[in-house]
This record gives sequence, structure tokens and C-alpha cells, in this order.
Amino acid sequence: MRLLHSADWHLGRVYHGVSLLTEQAHVLDQFVHLAATHKPDAILLAGDIYDRSTPPAEAVRLLDRTLTQLVVDLQIPVIAIAGNHDGADRLAFGSHVLQRAGLTVRGPTQAHVEPVRLQDAHGTVAIFPLPYADPPTVRHALQVDALADHHAALDAQLSDIRGQIQPGERAVLVAHAFVRGGAVTESERDLSVGGTSAVGVELFGDFDFVALGHLHRPQQVGPAPVQYAGSLLKYSFSELDQQKSATLIELGPKGQVTTQRLPLQPLRDLRAVDGLLADIVARGAQDPHNQDYILARLTDEGAILDAMGKLRVAYPNALAIERAALMGAGNVLAAGRDHRKMRTEDLFADFYLEVTGKTLEADAQDVVAEVVAAVIVHMAER
Repeated sequence: MRLLHSADWHLGRVYHGVSLLTEQAHVLDQFVHLAATHKPDAILLAGDIYDRSTPPAEAVRLLDRTLTQLVVDLQIPVIAIAGNHDGADRLAFGSHVLQRAGLTVRGPTQAHVEPVRLQDAHGTVAIFPLPYADPPTVRHALQVDALADHHAALDAQLSDIRGQIQPGERAVLVAHAFVRGGAVTESERDLSVGGTSAVGVELFGDFDFVALGHLHRPQQVGPAPVQYAGSLLKYSFSELDQQKSATLIELGPKGQVTTQRLPLQPLRDLRAVDGLLADIVARGAQDPHNQDYILARLTDEGAILDAMGKLRVAYPNALAIERAALMGAGNVLAAGRDHRKMRTEDLFADFYLEVTGKTLEADAQDVVAEVVAAVIVHMAER
């Protein structure tokens, strides 16, 4: 059986004040093309379909268009769950009617998870769609009080699912969770405070494949077939090195699973450029990809007037600027020093060291001393 796994679309995402709906539509067209090319028996969407619980109308229309192409035009069943960003009830609106057309959406947490069972030459594949839920929600749904964290809550939910797996059938879990050992990025929303959101990979030992959402880097966690598909696009500068993709899963006879990552190419990439501002602007004039979303890491040491305006002459979609020289060289000022008792020249020297990481040279110190003396004279004459 062939399955296509994706997650973390975050439709309606706004990054640095820029709506990414055009980029999301571009990549979703590619996803539909991949589905048409590889003809999976089902598509698994592992949560965070939307970026927030009340998505903008344009995001809803984009999802409607994409699911119509997959379910109606291509006749491929889609199995989707709510993630921590989604509004579970809103996402699952009309789910009972839509399931008859081939779209299974699981949103609100239920005590019992009904599987979707599919058949192939090797028998039955039971797909269990398990939407995201925090421990209090699971405690309420299962009427169990002793579920202190996400690990215990997920284990309790999986206990019901394990009991439904029939002898010899292959079991696939679709879930949205932070599995311990997974590599995180800056764009995932924490599931809890204090590290109690992590769940152990050992919980998934009864499944032939676990299709996960939440972490945005495509990755396998542990030796078992537990995989994150990753996000649709790069949603933070911490993801610059990632190739986004969808995962094609081939289930053979029980115990035989292979996967392949199918690359997704953005309309505009998210990337970083480094160097002096003037050099970056000069390179950008010749850059065939100057419409990309850009983080500029400037090495200039002096003041720059309207750095973003100058950068956008070459890179119109530049989003942010970092200046290492202005980010400080650590705690360079000695603890306990009373700045009120320091000379102005020494205060400036400490400031220069803090923002550049360099000691003010002797000739520069002389210039500062002359300026300070001139100012003192001027103030005395007023």
C-alpha cells in the first residue's frame, strides 16, 4: 500500500508581516501534482493544517480547493487530524458528511479512535487518526485523572488503539506530538511549559508506521518507523538549511516499510546572505533569485542609515537584518562598576567594546578625548 504523508501546512501564516498564502498555494499545487504522479492509496495530513484556530477566509478557500483536487478530482482518500494550531471543532465541521466522499477529518478528542481500514494484496491496513490533545483534554475525554503529562496522556489514548489492532493487520498511526529526540526549530509553538510536552518514542512500538506532525524538520525519530513529514515551507530562519518535502510510504507485507522524501520547491526561498551591505546590494543586482525572502547578516561596523531600504533595492522581499557587531560580545562590562564614577571617555570605550567586541585603539581614544573636551568647553561657555 502506498501512502503520502504531509503535515504542518500552517495555512494563513504571516511571517515578518508578510502573508505566505501565495507561496503556500504554489507548493500545494506541487503536492497535488505529486499525488497525481505517485497515485497513493491514501493521503495522511498530520495536523496544523491552519496556522491558527480562526484562519483567514483566504486560507479556508485554499484548503477547500486543495482537498477538492485531491478527493474529488483525483479520487484519493484523505485522512487529516487537528494539530495544536488548529481549531479542532472548526476543522472537523461537516466531517460525517465529508467522510462519505473520501475525506476523513478528526478534530475533537474522543475516548475511542475509530480507524480507517483499507485493503491491498497483503491484507488490511488500519489507519488510526489521533488528533492533538493536551493532558486536561484527554483526562476529560477518557475520564481518567492520573494523566500528569503528554506522555501519560498519549499512552492512555494509545491503549484503546492497541486493543483494536487485529492479528496480522498493519497498523498506521497519524498523530501530532513532540517526540523526545526530535530536532526542533524556532517556528513550532511549545506544547507546554517545562518540558512536559515530550513523549517517548517507545510508545509507538505496536505500529508499522507512525506519521507525525508538529516538528518542522523532516526526520525520523529513533530506530522505529516514526517520521515527521516536516512543514510545507520554511517558517523561520532556523529552517534555512532544510529541504521541505512530502513523504511517500510503501507498506509491503507486515514488517516491510520503505519511505521516500519527495522535494517541494518554494516560489520564493527563505535564505540568508552575509557580508557588507554595499557588497550584498551589489551581488543582489546580479542575483537571479533576488525575489527570495532574505535575512541579511551584515558585517558593517559603523552606523548605517536606512539599511533595510538600501537592502530592498537589491532584494525587494528582504525580511530582516542581523548585525553581529551590534549584538554585543557578551558581558564585557565588569560587574559592580559604578558608571557614575567613570570618565566619559572610559564609558565610550566600554560601549565600543560591548557592541563590536574590539578594544578602542589609541588614536581613536585620542579623538574621543578631544571631542569630550570640546563639548565640556562648549557647555561651560553657554
